[in-house]
Amino acid sequence: MMPFVMDELQRNYTVHRLYQAADRPALEAALPSIRAVATGGGAGLSNEWMEKLPSLGIIAINGVGTDKVDLARARRRNIDVTTTPGVLADDVADLGIALMLAVLRRVGDGDRLVREGRWAAGEQLPLGHSPKGKRIGVLGLGQIGRALASRAEAFGMSVRYWNRSTLSGVDWIAHQSPVDLARDSDVLAVCVAASAATQNIVDASLLQALGPEGIVVNVARGNVVDEDALIEALKSGTIAGAGLDVFVNEPAIRSEFHTTPNTVLMPHQGSATVETRMAMGKLVLANLAAHFAGEKAPNTVN
Repeated sequence: MMPFVMDELQRNYTVHRLYQAADRPALEAALPSIRAVATGGGAGLSNEWMEKLPSLGIIAINGVGTDKVDLARARRRNIDVTTTPGVLADDVADLGIALMLAVLRRVGDGDRLVREGRWAAGEQLPLGHSPKGKRIGVLGLGQIGRALASRAEAFGMSVRYWNRSTLSGVDWIAHQSPVDLARDSDVLAVCVAASAATQNIVDASLLQALGPEGIVVNVARGNVVDEDALIEALKSGTIAGAGLDVFVNEPAIRSEFHTTPNTVLMPHQGSATVETRMAMGKLVLANLAAHFAGEKAPNTVN
């Protein structure tokens, strides 16, 4: 979290940092009295740790991902789980578009060509592709999916989508299944929330449906993609390329991604701008302040 958030937490609360070894003895002694946890979406809070905290009343997530917290178990314990919605969708959508353009226009390949002196030696970069006129399929039309779809339209793309629940007031083309969406898309933007129901939703059959000219962009979570199938599809030419911001077991991602062709990789930077992280931090603080004031935290998701 941003330094100002940590400073504010320190001013208002007794803070124990789980990630600092020096804090562990004090933390162990304080377990019965800890009432709040501040964490990130990628770290969450395990059931093991939840059970160690009998006085816990709130888990304040700095992000919108809740896949690393057992929401039902928290509810049974009367623990509120809060997120920071509405402030990071634009930046995540921006990065999704950036990854798409980087793959279509071979930005990573071009950067390496110049840096390695191969351009000066006469080597030419293969032609890229324009987004204009292409079909983008948005897998999961939540806040991030809608923001990404709107941006894609500005590049002259036509939008279609699949969503787990029925949506009204949306003019874009809806599809009945993820495979149907992939079959009707040139670019598949993965924005779906991670859950047991969406784990590996992007699988071999979906990638086959996307086809050899298709591109996958993932700004959701790593576990919504079957990485075995994705790596095989990239190496075999089943799909044309991928722009990935998230992975299973990040940051220790699979070494095969280092050599996959026409792939642009980012270290989970979707919401990583100063402006958005400031806004997220303020929501974390607001959720905690409401809880300790005896009020319902405004961004409780369970």
